[in-house]
Amino acid sequence: MELARLFSGWSLRKAFSAPRESWNLEVQIHPSDIRKRVRYLFLSRVQVTVWSVVLLAYLLFLAFAVAVAPGVVGGVLNGQEYQALVTERASQGRRLQLLVNRMSQLEERGQALNLRMRKISIAYGLPQAQARGRGGYPFLTPPAPGSIYSGTIEQGDRIRSRIGQELAVLDAFLREILEFEKNNREQVRTTPALCPLSGMDFVLTSPFGRRRSPFTKEFELHTGLDLAAPRGTPVHATAEGVVTFAGVYPMRGSPVLWRYGNLVIVRNGDRFVTIFGHLDEIKVKARQKVKPGEIVGTVGNTGWSTNPQVHYEVRRAGGDGEYRPADPILYILDRRWQNEERLLVRAQNGPEAMDYEPLPKSVIR
Repeated sequence: MELARLFSGWSLRKAFSAPRESWNLEVQIHPSDIRKRVRYLFLSRVQVTVWSVVLLAYLLFLAFAVAVAPGVVGGVLNGQEYQALVTERASQGRRLQLLVNRMSQLEERGQALNLRMRKISIAYGLPQAQARGRGGYPFLTPPAPGSIYSGTIEQGDRIRSRIGQELAVLDAFLREILEFEKNNREQVRTTPALCPLSGMDFVLTSPFGRRRSPFTKEFELHTGLDLAAPRGTPVHATAEGVVTFAGVYPMRGSPVLWRYGNLVIVRNGDRFVTIFGHLDEIKVKARQKVKPGEIVGTVGNTGWSTNPQVHYEVRRAGGDGEYRPADPILYILDRRWQNEERLLVRAQNGPEAMDYEPLPKSVIR
């Protein structure tokens, strides 16, 4: 249709009605084909007003959209970037926590090595072990910048500082022990440092210390360890030495040793005597030399025993020539035991045993 003809048909008609005047808007639409009829559209004054308001609102909305569109688009992009940063921060936080956990594991390993070195020092009788204890030089670290991970960062710094201290102590221990072992090779070979039972198929049923006897029901000093295991389990020598007794000790000679049933006693140099009781079979004989790890017998249930087990005892020579019972856990270096830290403190702060029956002279010559 032609634009001129489209609007040429517009006219205003005034209609009069009492008591006031009103008007309508007539729109005529003429098609380009004269054979088609003309279309009419009548709009009242109210309709014209309403459509004018709608058109004005639409134009205002378009203007507002054009004005705020850059900010909206920027906000969407910033939101995506922020979400990416949040995801990256969470990933970095997880990595940080994993690193702190690994540092904690390293600290535990350092503490285990520290404990092992202290046990070696006690076994060798090094006087410096008691005075040194745990120490080292602290490493000062600046405070962590403020963030949601500042607590984790500070925790990691504290662990790193403690690891540094542990390493300083271990370095001092190691240098001292290596020097001692270099100058005292025979003492190293004769220091009982192994567990008499290998593998993991055994249970510590009675530790060193005072207990109520399962037979007499009286409190007494249990001078060794009772390690329960299946009958026939090999029992190994814990250090180099010479067998001084193998068999059942006469009751008249020592009631305590007689209670151990089949018994093997090994003199380890001039400083230690190790005892293996309740054996089923004895695999060595008197005056036989044994090496660390050599089988001396098998787990049994002989003597005063409530189940198949080996009674393992370590006696250490004192300044007066007496061999006093010591807690074997302090000397076993190939095993970890509960409360080792407490046992080390007790061993360093006082005598290991007071109320005990001395060994017969025949088994320590």
